[in-house]
Amino acid sequence: MERKEGEETIIAENGKIEATPQKDGSICGFDSLHHLLQASLSPQLFQEVSRILLGLNCGKKVEPIALPQPVKSLSSEHDFDLQAFSFSADRESLRGPRIVRVGLIQNSISLPTTAPFLDQRRAIFKKLTPIIDAAGSSGVNVLCLQEAWTMPFAFCTREKKWCEFAEPIDGESTQFLQEFARKYNMVIISPILERDVYHGETLWNTAVIIGNHGNIIGKHRKNHIPRVGDFNESTYYMEGNTGHPVFDTAYGKIAVNICYGRHHPLNWLAFGLNGAEIVFNPSATVGELSEPMWPIEARNAAIANSYFVGSINRVGTEVFPNPFTSGDGKPQHADFGHFYGSSHFSAPDSSCTPSLSRHKDGLLISDMDLNLCRQLKEKWGFRMTARYEVYADLLARYVKHDFKPQVISDPLLYKNA
Repeated sequence: MERKEGEETIIAENGKIEATPQKDGSICGFDSLHHLLQASLSPQLFQEVSRILLGLNCGKKVEPIALPQPVKSLSSEHDFDLQAFSFSADRESLRGPRIVRVGLIQNSISLPTTAPFLDQRRAIFKKLTPIIDAAGSSGVNVLCLQEAWTMPFAFCTREKKWCEFAEPIDGESTQFLQEFARKYNMVIISPILERDVYHGETLWNTAVIIGNHGNIIGKHRKNHIPRVGDFNESTYYMEGNTGHPVFDTAYGKIAVNICYGRHHPLNWLAFGLNGAEIVFNPSATVGELSEPMWPIEARNAAIANSYFVGSINRVGTEVFPNPFTSGDGKPQHADFGHFYGSSHFSAPDSSCTPSLSRHKDGLLISDMDLNLCRQLKEKWGFRMTARYEVYADLLARYVKHDFKPQVISDPLLYKNA
């Protein structure tokens, strides 16, 4: 394996190279853990490891999809990772397949955070144009962008100047994407920093749902706001007020669980109870904070709620002009760490795709037969065997000030005391 100049090599006791993130965001020079394992193991071992790590879809591995050559050329010309896979479902007698092609885009910012804000936004538009074109030319029906895709992820700096990136629901970024929606007959999910001009210019972390005719179907505002490490985003926006909406589109029922909401199982549950078939999780999270959790939470949600999940994380290290600190004992710093990409799809049968690159822009495409959602509900019976009335009773009591946990102590536990 060729190693790039400046890369660190960590040698384990057995003499093998250990997987460790490098300064460029790769893992020992590999784009992803999947590629590292593929290069390091024999084909037979790799196949078995992949079965365990990625699961099986209807008894077989998730199959790659061949994409048109012009799309591959766009990937090469503009240097973004391009991967495509297919989830199947069992064939039914009374329903035909309900196959939808879905896409996720992850990207780094295009200009330094010190550049004029208008230039930064326009540069992101320019950067994403060929990637969106690649999605549309591939026949993607539903496309989701990353959290706050129009700007650097500045919400932890606590500087108010970044509020200038906020825009109304029908603002410049929506108008930009509406053209692609109409051109490619594609539903687009656009997570932005929203400026609510009807309510005192309140700011929200919002996903705008653009229909395949270029119309605005609706919006969802982020339900859970982090207060962990540098991610203390309540300087800019608070918990959303839109509930858990599911949007019935031309290509299925979709929902958006924005970033930190993925850590809350009841948040995932609520979208499922409202009938979601695909839930998108546009995020911005760094390696030191959350990477071991990243492959697990969305996959668990897909299994527990019998829907597909599309997980998106931005890439790169964003350096800000003024150092900041978060009161956690760490010295002041000018960045949050590396946004590790690794966007992927999870299916209700526990299978998932390999991840996109840990350090490059990327487009991940998946064909998914939505019939799999109902088939897994019927197989496992989670909806029928759940005890919602018991949970509802506990939650109703828990939110009251005089709640007492249901704890039964051993009467002999404190006898000697």
